[in-house]
Amino acid sequence: MKPFTFTDDNFETEAIKSELPVLIDFWAAWCGPCKMIAPIVEELAAEYNGKFKIGKLDVDTNQQTAIKYGVRSIPTVLLLKNGEVKDTIIGAVPKAVFVDKMNKV
Repeated sequence: MKPFTFTDDNFETEAIKSELPVLIDFWAAWCGPCKMIAPIVEELAAEYNGKFKIGKLDVDTNQQTAIKYGVRSIPTVLLLKNGEVKDTIIGAVPKAVFVDKMNKV
């Protein structure tokens, strides 16, 4: 299962109002560390299908959402539950860090 594509237009509906907890990877095509965590995000999307809504948001084409959440460096990953940010991961980190933080949400 591929990660969901979040945009400025669908963020409210798909992330804020999601019944499942949400993991959003704020990324850009030119970002090296973003490419490093991309396979992890894809694995998590498959492993947590039905438990989490996992997706990516391209900061170059969706700047409003990135600005709203104060994303200054990428990759930044936000974990949301009931529309609230529960945790943040900044930079390229091992998969275990994602799993640990997801299990706490």
